[in-house]
Amino acid sequence: QVQLVESGGGLVQAGGSLRLSCAASGSIFSINAMGWYRQAPGKQRDLVATIISSGSANYADSLKGRFTISRDNAKNTVSLQMNSLKPEDTAVYYCFADIRDPIRTMLIHTYWGQGTQVTVSS
Repeated sequence: QVQLVESGGGLVQAGGSLRLSCAASGSIFSINAMGWYRQAPGKQRDLVATIISSGSANYADSLKGRFTISRDNAKNTVSLQMNSLKPEDTAVYYCFADIRDPIRTMLIHTYWGQGTQVTVSS
């Protein structure tokens, strides 16, 4: 089985920064994409950023320039540096990893972390 554990959430004032980290462990053959989604109260879960093993990243348009995603393939970790935070960034942030099945290698499984709360005060 695979586990994703997030860390780094918390309370920060508007304009501040936070760095989220997520570590994947367990029976991992290879990881395709990793990334982050977020879900604010009463809203759907939205994409924040994704990154593939080559380091190529994609971001939600509204977050470009403030958020930076990075990945350490050797450690199976993904991080999200969040700068110039705004109250509307308040949400539970979830990391995910698309992991290739070790037996049926054409099959990709998506695993999720438990979520970490980010609260930005005005």
